[in-house]
Amino acid sequence: MKAVYLGDYKTECTHESGAAIQTDIPKDIGGEGKLFAPTDLFAASLGTCMLSLMGIVAKKVGFDLKGATAEIEKTMSDAPPRRVAKIAVRIRCPKAPNPQIREKLEQAALQCPVHQSLHPDIKKEVDFVWGI
Repeated sequence: MKAVYLGDYKTECTHESGAAIQTDIPKDIGGEGKLFAPTDLFAASLGTCMLSLMGIVAKKVGFDLKGATAEIEKTMSDAPPRRVAKIAVRIRCPKAPNPQIREKLEQAALQCPVHQSLHPDIKKEVDFVWGI
């Protein structure tokens, strides 16, 4: 990956595949708030990693996870230093697996590399809803 500062608080990060993501700082600290902030991507990494690991398990056990979503909410600290204080992830799946598969899917999500890499001071709230 390579990141370039574009000016006016914006960056662009390009993956070796050519895919690119632009960032901006949040409105509350002077940005336009029209792009993902770096801390948004940090929080989004958790939700997307959880879904990806669930997808690996789902494929192995023959469960159709397609259409599952992760709603991700990031909360910044009130006191300095400015940091992510909490990430809430609400995983919703349109289909309801049997209890054994459900347990495997939920454990896969909670064992994803991003979840395991987060600092212990960051509160993590994870909620699963099946068959909606």
